[in-house]
Amino acid sequence: MIDVVALGEVMLRFDPGEGRIRTARSFQVWEGGGEYNVVRGLRRCFGLRTAVVTALADNAVGRLVEDLILQGGVDTSLIRWVPADGTGRTARNGLNFVERGYGIRGALGVSDRAHTAVSQLRKGEVDWDAVFASGPRWFHTGGIFAGLSETTVDVADEAMAAARRHGVTVSYDPNHRPSIWADRGGADAAREVDLRLGRHADVVMGALGLVGPRPGDVRVRADEVPDALAEAAGRVPGASVLATTLREVPSAGVNDWSSAAWSPGTGFLTGPRMPGLHVLDRIGSGDAFAAGVIHGLLNGDDPWPGHPLTAARLERALAYGTAHGALAMTTPGDVSMATLTEVEALMAGGSAAVTR
Repeated sequence: MIDVVALGEVMLRFDPGEGRIRTARSFQVWEGGGEYNVVRGLRRCFGLRTAVVTALADNAVGRLVEDLILQGGVDTSLIRWVPADGTGRTARNGLNFVERGYGIRGALGVSDRAHTAVSQLRKGEVDWDAVFASGPRWFHTGGIFAGLSETTVDVADEAMAAARRHGVTVSYDPNHRPSIWADRGGADAAREVDLRLGRHADVVMGALGLVGPRPGDVRVRADEVPDALAEAAGRVPGASVLATTLREVPSAGVNDWSSAAWSPGTGFLTGPRMPGLHVLDRIGSGDAFAAGVIHGLLNGDDPWPGHPLTAARLERALAYGTAHGALAMTTPGDVSMATLTEVEALMAGGSAAVTR
């Protein structure tokens, strides 16, 4: 039985290591995708049984992505395989070139994802009632998948509504990517989609993405976070939890890292503060945070939902998310390589001393 299902695109990431994309002669490859990274972290770090709903073109590149997903332990039985025409005219697999950044040079992502198989998913093509009748406890999707095409928002809406009908907890991450929306209405269209899908969400990750007139319009200072989360809560009144990472970026290699959350029963809460965190690769850290929060809410002697959401439970979930996100930034690639032992040691104040 699957515990957590995600809906999203899984791309092949090309990583030039310490170099630049434009001068690279070799790349290491990983799999990655905003929604997928969450269930991958839940499987490999936290031991939950997870699956991803996505679509891949059935060629050697798609099978490489599948192989990487299998190595991550995520169930692949819900992948839709689309015939490949040999040139990618009708359907292809997404590629994502990412350099990590260093010092004053920030990270850079160059995606090549138009006309992918997953962007062509349509409402009615997935039997969501069958997916959720099989017993998953949680469903996660986000604004990256929803923004891929004119049809994917309908798929996300359909999936989230079906999950709610079956009593499955639903999380949504706005995860705004300007490049996805550049020729499709920009930030205004992205905000419309977030509000449409946010009405189905029990939990909103990256909730500061709902602040301001449009995504990215407002930079929220540390002292403004409580009011900002209250503003976001007003836009998604059905949500029970709003959570967010908090990051300051003195340089690409050193970040100040923390988190915060709000719920009607607990009010505003903050997570652990990790100033001066040394970063190898920040890509996917927000997804690792989401995975830790989901683990913290789902597991323990008083899991939520099913028990009241206490301040202690939500603070514990924030601690799992903050620690997991921090550790994800210490290794290359989108996906977490952290163990639960490492996460809990960091939560307990562990150091970077050698473990023998």
